[in-house]
Amino acid sequence: MSMEQNKAIVRGYMEEVLNKGNLAAFDDYFSEDVVFNGRKGLRQQLDSMFSLLRHVFPDLHLTIEDQIAEGDKVVTRVTFRGTHQGEYKGIPPTGKQVTWTGVGIDRIASGKVIEIWHESDDLGMLKQLGAKIG
Repeated sequence: MSMEQNKAIVRGYMEEVLNKGNLAAFDDYFSEDVVFNGRKGLRQQLDSMFSLLRHVFPDLHLTIEDQIAEGDKVVTRVTFRGTHQGEYKGIPPTGKQVTWTGVGIDRIASGKVIEIWHESDDLGMLKQLGAKIG
């Protein structure tokens, strides 16, 4: 697959699965044994992560800021935005609109994501919610 096709796969799952919440599209984008941050079982992890984030930030939306591909890997820098409407890590709903960033590295084979490494600025998001850090 070309690097542009690989980038389109990543853009596709970010829009369809993450932004639209269409978990039924999971198999269209991810291999059956996809690895997420070194662990298998992404489908189950995604279900619980997504349910939690949608409960806490019902209007959660990610925007792709940059995307770079080389070989079988795609690096994507994103910005998350959402309004804090549910309890999160002991912080009651604040109604605050928060913004935080993340970077994902996806590896593609045979038209599917087979490995994901993702980091996000959770500390920055928690500070915006008023969490006492340190």
